[in-house]
Amino acid sequence: MIFRLDERLLFPAPELAEEDGLLAIGGDLSTDRLLLAYQNGIFPWYSDDEPILWYSPHERFVLYPQELKISKSMKRVLRSEPFRVTTNTCFNDVVAACSSIQREGQDGTWITDDMKAAYAKLHSEGHAHSVEVWQDDRLVGGLYGVHTGDVFCGESMFSRVSNASKTALIWLCNTGRYKLIDCQVYTEHLESMGARMISREEYIGVLHKTTA
Repeated sequence: MIFRLDERLLFPAPELAEEDGLLAIGGDLSTDRLLLAYQNGIFPWYSDDEPILWYSPHERFVLYPQELKISKSMKRVLRSEPFRVTTNTCFNDVVAACSSIQREGQDGTWITDDMKAAYAKLHSEGHAHSVEVWQDDRLVGGLYGVHTGDVFCGESMFSRVSNASKTALIWLCNTGRYKLIDCQVYTEHLESMGARMISREEYIGVLHKTTA
């Protein structure tokens, strides 16, 4: 059963999600609703021609920073210092760059204009952050996401040159700020860097422990 949200600020229990993780439909992208969603392991994912869809997958693809794996070749790249890394200097530019990336199995961008506006507001209020990777003063990679407690919920990343997005993720792990990074969608290269699947129960347990 898929729940239809109204103006009330609430979500059904995540364990009631469908097999594909779809939990609810409707509602809005207000800051309060988005924060409530992330605090309970729920996130929006939809296209322009759809209503807002809210997901809580049965498994989450995550990276514990202490389990980060950096290949020998990537260590050589980092030692050569080809990039400069900043944070929160051009959040909207990072989101715009990520919006050209398509998620597997979905036509068009999932980062709609409404999503861009909602996350820009989250950023302005200190809840969403970006990591930027520069080469010769050109933005060549980065990522953005939402933090809740000690968990960073990654939304998307992009790379215009080799190793730029990896550099952003490594930088994020090395800040020591987060106990868990939610990667959401499985990719081979993130798996090679130490990301793995955990159950929704384990994921929500970490969320609630770090936000208590």
